[in-house]
Amino acid sequence: MLTVGTHEAPRFITRALDPKLFYPNHVGNDFFHRYEDDIDLMAEMGFKAYRMSIAWSRIFPTGMEKKPNEEGLAFYDRVFDLLRERGIEPVVTLSHYEMPYALTERYNGWASREVIDLFVHYCEAVLKRYRHKVTYWLTVNEINCALTHLGNYVSLGIVNTDEPVVRFTAQPDDPGLRFQALHHQFVASARVVELAHRIDPDNKVGNMVNLLTRYPRTCNPRDIIAAQHEMQTFDYYCCDVQIRGRYPHFAKRVWEESGVNLAITEEDVRTLEAGTVDFCSFSYYMTSCASADPSVEGVKGNLVGGKANPYLSSTRWGSQIDPSGLRYMLNELYGRYGIPLMIVENGLGAYDVVDDDGAIHDGYRIDYLREHIKAMHDAIEVDGVDLMGYTPWGCIDLVSAGSGQMEKRYGFVYVDADDEGNGTYERSRKDSFFWYKKVIASNGEDLD
Repeated sequence: MLTVGTHEAPRFITRALDPKLFYPNHVGNDFFHRYEDDIDLMAEMGFKAYRMSIAWSRIFPTGMEKKPNEEGLAFYDRVFDLLRERGIEPVVTLSHYEMPYALTERYNGWASREVIDLFVHYCEAVLKRYRHKVTYWLTVNEINCALTHLGNYVSLGIVNTDEPVVRFTAQPDDPGLRFQALHHQFVASARVVELAHRIDPDNKVGNMVNLLTRYPRTCNPRDIIAAQHEMQTFDYYCCDVQIRGRYPHFAKRVWEESGVNLAITEEDVRTLEAGTVDFCSFSYYMTSCASADPSVEGVKGNLVGGKANPYLSSTRWGSQIDPSGLRYMLNELYGRYGIPLMIVENGLGAYDVVDDDGAIHDGYRIDYLREHIKAMHDAIEVDGVDLMGYTPWGCIDLVSAGSGQMEKRYGFVYVDADDEGNGTYERSRKDSFFWYKKVIASNGEDLD
């Protein structure tokens, strides 16, 4: 379980609940009790689509039950029905950093091949239950996060220690175990793609990666190769497997650099080839640089690393703001894969201040989103990219995965809660709420 943190102090993983610590994800933004009002707010803004996730443990609490939890299934029935009534298309992620903890204790998460069948069993239950209610599915959220040591617990459910408490950013790492666990996720994802198409031929299934875009820090050829290698490792490695159905040519280099030797069966190869996705979805927040010079300063405060880019400004949490990088990556992905793209996360995490009259003037968020929407426009209209959708992160303030903070806010709607869970959890519209409502109504034409 993950505790709260800050942009300076990491979260902690505890194997048992400690009553002296706060676990912000246990409450989140209280969507469970407030989903009707939240969906009404989305409808008021004019949302045409809402990207959300199903909690695996809400359907199968330990991940090992034979029959799903009817109460959990019924909750999502109510959510999807209300979204449909409001004219909002659900875009649903099947696994979003929340595998049942019992699978960590019994199998060390995705490190065990047995978890593949358990995940497919869960997915079959929800794909059948919500047939005709959900058409757009994502298999595993930011699957490429498993390529860094931070992916051990947060995306793979792996804990390589018997210690009762471990720092989130200092988990013991076994690259061989981590890469093998990622392979198991690839196989599971491919099986779910095939399953989704069998259950309902109208289903569209995408992958989901966190774009960790790298520029060469200088025109030194060594920096150019460094940037190419990092892009291959952190972006294209996963996309190639899930979109092309096979490991890329540079996988051998990646494995050798990490000192791993994967167990890949002939059946795995056939499964990956057969279970390719229909579209490519991703999160985009920032870019950074790559350098062959180890003395070059890194991006401060950001968990995904990279070298600082002197031409870009940064948020308090170290994300370098780069709308042009979004246009660049839309072109790179569409040129490489030739399938529709969807941006399912993009936004600015910032402290918001509530004025005495209740107003929340978040012009900085409007500025960020405006420039990224312009970049999307140019990618579509000038460059010819097939961009099928855009869902900002997140429409209502929520707990940040990286720092565990509520006060690192992304939403158009303010949630009255602090990092320790104090507050009423009541909702308030920010300036960006009214601005984005206008953007939606004009289909992106009115950005003033």
